[in-house]
Amino acid sequence: MRTRIVMLGVVAVIVAMSAGVDAQNKNPRFGRWKIKSDAPAPSSNIMTHEPLGAKGMKVTVEAVNPKGETSKWWYETQFDGKDMPVSGQQPNQTSAVTMLNDKVNVITNKRDGKTTQVLTNVLSPDGNTIGVIYMRDDGMGKTIAVTFATYERIQ
Repeated sequence: MRTRIVMLGVVAVIVAMSAGVDAQNKNPRFGRWKIKSDAPAPSSNIMTHEPLGAKGMKVTVEAVNPKGETSKWWYETQFDGKDMPVSGQQPNQTSAVTMLNDKVNVITNKRDGKTTQVLTNVLSPDGNTIGVIYMRDDGMGKTIAVTFATYERIQ
């Protein structure tokens, strides 16, 4: 009887510890995010971040432009800085994501091996806002435009 109680206690501790580890490893970016914009309807931009494997993430962007035309594109990352193909979007051929820390990611978009855009993606302390700095590159290493966007969590 005592052995059963000890075994149940050990199992309970293991379950509790694994639940804690799972909660710690969950990426706070997972979910749906909507761009904060003053653009009139039907304009919209929704980013979805979902788990991919043990540590990775799939990012999907669904947008509607002012004319009502829709687009959808996506990429996958393991946060290792490796170029990964972008599907569904012409301006970027690959994206490489590097995690600087738990709040800041740097995304480098390339076409034909040349950098076209570098994004700095910052998660707010409360985990409900992502600020993005977009720096467009001329393909020769010169920044030609800088823009900003804010995404708010919707799920």
